Amino acid sequence: MTDTIISSATREVVIGFDRPFVIIGERINPTGRKILAAEMAAGDFSRVEADALAQVEAGAHMLDVNAGIPLADEPAILAKAVQLVQSITDVPLSIDSSIVAALAAGLAVYKGKALINSVTGEEERLEVVLPLVKKYGAAVVAISNDETGISEDPDVRFEVAKKIVHRAQDHGIPVSDVIVDPLVMPIGAINQAGVQVMRLVRRLKDELKVNTTCGASNVSFGLPGRDGVNSAFLTMAIASGLTSAITNPLHGDIVRACMGADVMMGHDPDCTRWIRKFRESAPAPTGAAGEPRGRREGGHRRRPTA
Repeated sequence: MTDTIISSATREVVIGFDRPFVIIGERINPTGRKILAAEMAAGDFSRVEADALAQVEAGAHMLDVNAGIPLADEPAILAKAVQLVQSITDVPLSIDSSIVAALAAGLAVYKGKALINSVTGEEERLEVVLPLVKKYGAAVVAISNDETGISEDPDVRFEVAKKIVHRAQDHGIPVSDVIVDPLVMPIGAINQAGVQVMRLVRRLKDELKVNTTCGASNVSFGLPGRDGVNSAFLTMAIASGLTSAITNPLHGDIVRACMGADVMMGHDPDCTRWIRKFRESAPAPTGAAGEPRGRREGGHRRRPTA
């Protein structure tokens, strides 16, 4: 099966069908975060540092780093953010920008094998991003839309992904270095959005044999109780073949859902990772008489009833 290797100077993360699910922390992104955007534009990266450390502590295996601030010097800010994050943590990074010059600036200072986020099926984008992927020996997120926009038909999105994979191969980029984003749509607006993604992820795994990622929180946009929807989506998507996601590891339900899915998929042998993270250190609760709860009088365990 396909393994995609992403690395920092000292740590390697492998994304693959028979591997534990990879959580890519999404928090270092000024989009929709006015305070963070203003701080980064002013050269204050203290919040970036705090977000990086908190996400890794919470369970992120990689971090996405974005510096998309209107009217700011995005290449310089992204390069500085990449250097800072790499100086305080050893997890690999996804370098995230829609501006090619910013991607190039981030890659130029990155130590290791980065993930580039992203390339689309648009001809102009393919011709400028894929040479960059090849030059730096990086991997790339391939977003399955093109000049026609985002299709609601998963078969159309599959064909766009297939086109990107083949064009990457033309540039000498192996299939293992292309991670396809099937594009998760808000389920509150498109009732079949979840079903569409599951179907597409299965095809990407079985037919193109590529790893996959997505912006998981998109599925719950506009809904209340978003963590519940996101968690349900991730467990089902992992069962369908999704191998990574850009999401918020500071939401504990998300981490538990992903790690629980790993247990169910057999990607956590002997439940070792689950036990290590969630083992309770406190003594078992006791009843009024000081006996452990769940026992009958006389100390006999309850027996299951027919």
